[in-house]
Amino acid sequence: MQETPTITAAEIARLAGVGRAAVSNWRKRHADFPAPVGGTAASPEFDLLQVEQWLRGQGKLPELAIADRLWRHLAAASDSPAAGLAAVGALLLGRQRGGRPRRADPHLAPLLSDVDALADELGPQGAFDEMWQRFSAPGPGRPFATPDDLADLMVGLADVGGGSVLDPAAGSGAILRAAVRAGCTSAYGQELDGDLGTLARLWLALREVPGEVVVGDSLRADAFPERAFDAVVCHPPFGVTNWGDEELVHDPRWIVGTTPRTEPELAWVQHALARLRVGGHAVLLMPPTVASRRAGKRIRGELLRRGHLRAVIALPPGVAAPHGVPLHLWVLRRAAADAPPPARALLIDAAGGDLAETSPRVLATWRAFAAAPDAEVEEAGFARAVPVIELLDEEVDLTPARRQPVVGEASGEHLVRTRERLAAVVGELSALMPQVTPALDEADGQFLTVGELARAGALQLIGPVRAGSSEPSPDGPPVLTVQDVLAGSEASGRIDDRYGQEIALAVGDVVVPMIARQLTARVVAAEGALLGRNLYLLRPNPAALDPWFLAGQLRTSANEKQASSLSGTLRFDIRRAQVRRLSLDEQRVHGEAFRRLDAFESAIRQAASLGAELVQLTADGLARGALRPEQRSSRKRPRA
Repeated sequence: MQETPTITAAEIARLAGVGRAAVSNWRKRHADFPAPVGGTAASPEFDLLQVEQWLRGQGKLPELAIADRLWRHLAAASDSPAAGLAAVGALLLGRQRGGRPRRADPHLAPLLSDVDALADELGPQGAFDEMWQRFSAPGPGRPFATPDDLADLMVGLADVGGGSVLDPAAGSGAILRAAVRAGCTSAYGQELDGDLGTLARLWLALREVPGEVVVGDSLRADAFPERAFDAVVCHPPFGVTNWGDEELVHDPRWIVGTTPRTEPELAWVQHALARLRVGGHAVLLMPPTVASRRAGKRIRGELLRRGHLRAVIALPPGVAAPHGVPLHLWVLRRAAADAPPPARALLIDAAGGDLAETSPRVLATWRAFAAAPDAEVEEAGFARAVPVIELLDEEVDLTPARRQPVVGEASGEHLVRTRERLAAVVGELSALMPQVTPALDEADGQFLTVGELARAGALQLIGPVRAGSSEPSPDGPPVLTVQDVLAGSEASGRIDDRYGQEIALAVGDVVVPMIARQLTARVVAAEGALLGRNLYLLRPNPAALDPWFLAGQLRTSANEKQASSLSGTLRFDIRRAQVRRLSLDEQRVHGEAFRRLDAFESAIRQAASLGAELVQLTADGLARGALRPEQRSSRKRPRA
């Protein structure tokens, strides 16, 4: 860690919620503004603590929660965010066990009071989770972790409940955390990056989960050569060229044949199989090209012939890095050497949907197939249990989309109905758009932050919901998720063991995602749902704030900059967002305009969806001859 946390002029601007020009003016006009302590003349760096002290003295420093302040100092003072968080995690683990670690990082001394205050408020586990949320947001120096929704799907496919789990490329522990949520009895991992591996180990240790996370290269130096696990779940590195193929050419883990040099992902597949007990399942996230590359044809064929490869699932684009590629999940089962291989393998094409929506269907389809592996499964455009003999052709191509049954042809009535719906939506757009005119005078510029409104009693700030230990309740009330808010859809989530408290939503509540690509606010229009994770809930006092006015004020471009984190990530502290001060009557007038704007935005989304559907239906019909273009009559021009 650095001796002195530093901050750039751009970061000072974000910290104070102003432009960079304001920081330049402060440096020129205020003799007591802190002098640079490093950097260059063009890009100076300042002592973070001195800058904070100066801003606070000038009344220019927004109020921050302890966790936000601690993370800001930690990120500025650490050479690596992962190393900084690991040092704090060691302190919290020592506190949980009744003392301090023997070799505490001396550079953490200025932060100890905040670490202790956060641990007093939330406990060591809760304090580490708060810091973890800030670390896991996208940002410089932070690796892409496997998202929770994807990790949950992977451990669900592996059926890890009640058994031991291994992740041989553990990263910071996202999949192991999902396995713990799913009820595994012990969790083991191996990770090449020492800081990330330490984070995974600390998370497990703070929860007293049996197991071990070892630092090292799983392919070159397997840490568990004598162990057989109930499940292996892994998001391995993609496209690594120097993975050890030469020294591992005769490795006993290659149970279906030597792995080609150009197929490193298949080396991870065989490693996972080698660490499974007979009958155990492995689930690996894979690039889509592994399903069809010619160099891997022999390995794919042997995996099918021996009954190890049971399913390939195509996922929607964007579920994990690299985000532009529709990744696959491979589901494997360690088959007994003398067992007859199953006759079919399951191929699921879920690439066209949303992960949150398709995960339950994927799980249900896989579980039904696993219970009756020789049964026929055929869901048009989604899933098919393909005979293994059909897959063992010249290419052994396991790409799910290429093996799916043809979707039923759309009728002419369907096309006409879609066209009519699109025309109706487009026809309503003009009426939905609120009528506005330029103001004669500029706004008076009187604003209050959400934090100030909460202290004044104009609203309640609730959430975000923290992780807890409640039992899963698939039949319980729906949960409003971040994706629901961003898409403007109904609550689609369900209570599970990640929800520590149940907060019922009321009509007029305003919900805001804590992490998103842009600041979004939505007004709750119906009761019956619960607040989901990573959502702020703002409950306006109806005598002081109109909910539609509040939501419209929050989602501005200015507030997106004001409420964004210091590191420039997509995490928002809604307490820093500003709301214009207006009378309640004026708020209601503005609120109605914001409500109409929201309805207009929803109609635009619907029109885009219907338009895309109409284009596809028409293109398909024209291509197969079911539709033909109308020949419009044209007058012949008279000859001159």
